[in-house]
Amino acid sequence: MWIWMALASAVLLGVYDVAKKSALRNNNIYSILLVATALSALFVSPFITAGTLSGHLRLILKALLVTASWVSGMYALELLPITTVSTFKTSRPMFVVLFSIILYGERLNWMQWAGVAAVLLALWLLSVSSEREGISFKGNKGFWALLISVVTGVASALYDKRIMTGMQPLFVQSWTNIYITLILAVLTLLNRKREGVKPFRWDWTLLLIAVTITGADMLYFFSLKAEGSMLSVISLIRRSSVIITFVLGAILFREKRIAQKSGVLALMLAGVALLMAGSL
Repeated sequence: MWIWMALASAVLLGVYDVAKKSALRNNNIYSILLVATALSALFVSPFITAGTLSGHLRLILKALLVTASWVSGMYALELLPITTVSTFKTSRPMFVVLFSIILYGERLNWMQWAGVAAVLLALWLLSVSSEREGISFKGNKGFWALLISVVTGVASALYDKRIMTGMQPLFVQSWTNIYITLILAVLTLLNRKREGVKPFRWDWTLLLIAVTITGADMLYFFSLKAEGSMLSVISLIRRSSVIITFVLGAILFREKRIAQKSGVLALMLAGVALLMAGSL
């Protein structure tokens, strides 16, 4: 059952990413995230329960990681094509492996090394394809924002499995959304002092963002909590959301070099599959 929950979560994540890109047409990054997260917090508010101080402190740390990942990810979506962003995000499992080596002294087997090589080759090919679109990874702020989004997203995923061992899914989701909303409210107020910031306009896409991320997170937390679930497998399944994001993004935003990026995406997914197969 947890596999099907992870798959459903991936589908919702794909729609969620496309909705965020669309929302950027009418609103600024902080307004989009604040309104969508506040709505999401409202949706799960009936499930709020009290918890321990240590539990809330851990959720505040998670909220900071998620906020950093979301904000930097939105900057990347604003500055880069969604097909480029979605393809690059597929590399997240490789970063999980690399952090495991750094933090826990793990060693890779031949299959995992093959997966890392495939992902690195795909990232290089993606940079070549992006340069042909006039986007240079080296000097582009969007790329660095994307890198920060991936790294903080990986940190959040590694942290999730640890905190879920002693907490209930709806407790984690409800309080994390509240803390993220508070953090984003502060960032939004600070951002309004900048010149040229788009004034807030209601957009029904914001409701779609809130609904899809609420459903995706709920399914994700319940799949993590399920007996016998594996974070590595869940991460791989959730990364399949890139297929939905890539296809819908290509159709809706009519981006360039779709054929070349499709090949890079296939290579990236193959590398991720090797990484996960070597980890099982």
